[in-house]
Amino acid sequence: MRAIRQIFAVTALNIMHLSHRMATSTVAVVGVTAVVLVFAAVMSMAKGFERTMTLAGSLDTAIVIRSGSTSELASGLSNDQVLIIETAPGVLRDGDRPIVSAELFVLVDVPLRGKDTDANAPFRGVGAGAFEVRDGTQLVEGRMFEPGKNELIVGRAAQSEFEGLELGGSILFGRTEWTVVGVFEAGGGVAESELWTDVRVLQGAYRRGNSFQTVRVRLDSRDSLAALDQALQDDPRMDVDVFSERQFYSTQAEGTATFIRVLGYPITFLMAIGAIFGALNSMYSSVSTRGKEIATLRALGFGPMSVLISTIIESTLLALVGGLIGGAIAFLVFNGFTVSTLSNASFSQVVFDFAVTADLLTQGIVVALVIGFVGGLLPALRAARLPVAQALREL
Repeated sequence: MRAIRQIFAVTALNIMHLSHRMATSTVAVVGVTAVVLVFAAVMSMAKGFERTMTLAGSLDTAIVIRSGSTSELASGLSNDQVLIIETAPGVLRDGDRPIVSAELFVLVDVPLRGKDTDANAPFRGVGAGAFEVRDGTQLVEGRMFEPGKNELIVGRAAQSEFEGLELGGSILFGRTEWTVVGVFEAGGGVAESELWTDVRVLQGAYRRGNSFQTVRVRLDSRDSLAALDQALQDDPRMDVDVFSERQFYSTQAEGTATFIRVLGYPITFLMAIGAIFGALNSMYSSVSTRGKEIATLRALGFGPMSVLISTIIESTLLALVGGLIGGAIAFLVFNGFTVSTLSNASFSQVVFDFAVTADLLTQGIVVALVIGFVGGLLPALRAARLPVAQALREL
């Protein structure tokens, strides 16, 4: 108990004297603030991208693609295969009608809003059950496209990110002019970055014959995924892979999210080294200016361990303040900030929001505490080993 009281007493004394070392202490705090801010900002990109992709994922919907395909663009299914999927066990039906959507996926160049450049926008041909096989997707403006016409509906995120997609307007893809007749939302999921039209019209416009790339299937229960998969694997006419929608989009998100993290962690590490030097400078300055004070405490009976621990606590507290400030700025500035990036899986723009989540902020605080501990350790050892007699002779 005596040692604990000494630690508290010395720590309180250190904190009271922070005003005398305001410049060096501010440098340490600002350094840690910058580290946590950059860490949270970069990692929130990966988090937001993953969240946008997985929001589209449901366990009640299955996606069927050609076996071995790593993305929709690499897949291909014939009309006969689509008919087999529609009659397979596990498919939810509305009377005699299977709730499925056979789809085709192409890329079109659309101008980015406010920029002198185009980007790949995902243009999807969908079947009549497109809304039924996607949770939380609904038309919010205008009307649904009419089958057989060059009409399209656009996701809310796509409309905000790309030019020329205003309701009632027209846009030219290749030699075909399309009319925007509706706007839909998908709860912030990846579908909101897409443009939709009748799959048969898209097949004709892009000369895809009677082919498709994926079939989305509403399952009659979550347990039906295995039965559907087994039935299609047992059919010699089929060569397909079956995923739950959540599994499919989680896999699609991995590449881009990993790439962002691969960039983010080294940047954070390099900045953390700089912040540690800032903390070292601050704490060495503290020990240097308080040498006589520390020697006096030691002469009064305060042990070297209390001086060591109190110095580390001071450094860690400064880092904690910097971490809290950096996390707060990151949340206020970046959380919900909308951007778009190229998906490695689909090679198209995906619109998403930065997500500064609680776990990211926690990781940032942990990084700050590590910086504070490492930055205070060597100065603390110096303070604990300070020769008492030599320091007292300088009084």
